[in-house]
Amino acid sequence: MDLLFRDGLDTGKTVLLILSLLIACGFEFVNGFHDTANAVATVIYTRSMKPWHAVVWSGICNFLGVFVGGIAVAMAIVNLLPVELLVSKGAGPGLAMVLALLLAAVAWNLGTWYFGLPASSSHTMIGAILGIGLANSLLPGHSFGAGVNWRKAQEVGLALLISPLIGFGVSYLLLKLAKVLIPSPELYTAPRGDRPPVWWIRAILIGTCTGVSFSHGSNDGQKGVGLVMLILIGILPVTYALNPHSPPAEIRKAYEIAEQQKASTPELAEAAQLLAGRSSTLEVPSHRRIDLRRNLILADARFRELGLEGGAALRRLTDYAPTWVMVMIALSLGIGTMIGWQRIVVTVGEKIGKSHLTYAQGAVAETVAMMTIGLSALTGLAVSTTHVLSSGVAGTMVAAASGLQMSTVKKIASAWILTLPVSMLLSGSIFLVLRLFLK
Repeated sequence: MDLLFRDGLDTGKTVLLILSLLIACGFEFVNGFHDTANAVATVIYTRSMKPWHAVVWSGICNFLGVFVGGIAVAMAIVNLLPVELLVSKGAGPGLAMVLALLLAAVAWNLGTWYFGLPASSSHTMIGAILGIGLANSLLPGHSFGAGVNWRKAQEVGLALLISPLIGFGVSYLLLKLAKVLIPSPELYTAPRGDRPPVWWIRAILIGTCTGVSFSHGSNDGQKGVGLVMLILIGILPVTYALNPHSPPAEIRKAYEIAEQQKASTPELAEAAQLLAGRSSTLEVPSHRRIDLRRNLILADARFRELGLEGGAALRRLTDYAPTWVMVMIALSLGIGTMIGWQRIVVTVGEKIGKSHLTYAQGAVAETVAMMTIGLSALTGLAVSTTHVLSSGVAGTMVAAASGLQMSTVKKIASAWILTLPVSMLLSGSIFLVLRLFLK
């Protein structure tokens, strides 16, 4: 972090940097307490853990997950943004993009949290990205819809339909199967007092709570890391445009690819010149580092369009995050997990079904949510753990013939349906307003 102000910022840019970083931390903070219910609702309502023990444990797991997950998810989300904004020469367009994304996501997450509605933070962010792409295409010199990743939009729309069906259907069937295989009446009755479940059910619940929390940190924490890096690159390009710790072997590999492909990819001709003979990115002239970053990102996009290999090697020089950024985001997410969790936890635990959550229902719903994280990792589909858990609780309630509180179910479904269009509208509107002031 000692390099933070090496670019020589004036007062205005320093204020903008601090404000942008605070908003990024605010996004992860809200993300933490908004999504806590995914992990702790079932362990709390089955008396497997006391509420504060559960949220503190979940917060610690979220914190640790940020460091284990790497930055692959962060860069996957970042690469959904229009390439034109990622490589703009001025800081204004990039900052307008990041601030619009953050403000829209925070606004929707806070709104749904206030009303106790579990909604997907991932889908909120993806909707905000799509909104920025559409808004950018409305500016002069653009074609409407150009730069928007419509394939990803279709995937997200499909996931919004699939996630609740997976959660409801699998949880329904799993609880029915459990009743046949494990005919223990105690598992299918509401907890009495503070008595915890039998040890193996408790172990399943605490284990899945741990897994969901850890995975949430490793996935959602990365998104905040990616957004912070965009802020730093936009305001401090000399310091953060390139990875200062790239080993010489990676630099040589990028140079070799640039030399081989420079005829078919014009951006690589300049990149090859800037990389020639370098053993560190710090050897690239400071005023040319942002140019090299731009060329590498454009070349990677070109490689993906043509189906060529080598783009990943180029992006290793640009895709990174300093340790202090990881710590900042991990703290924001972890602390957020421990604060403000009650609203959505109460909705999941008390307001979806007409009866109290039983030990078996909690174990089934949380296990299905845990399985979904693995499914999304394998398929790359943006399946929402939030959607799966909430609909999973509903599925277990129907399987147990205890009934649903339809007013709550309708509110949750409305929030899910509105997440994409509202986040798109919010981010697009904010982006267009900010573009008037950030040049």
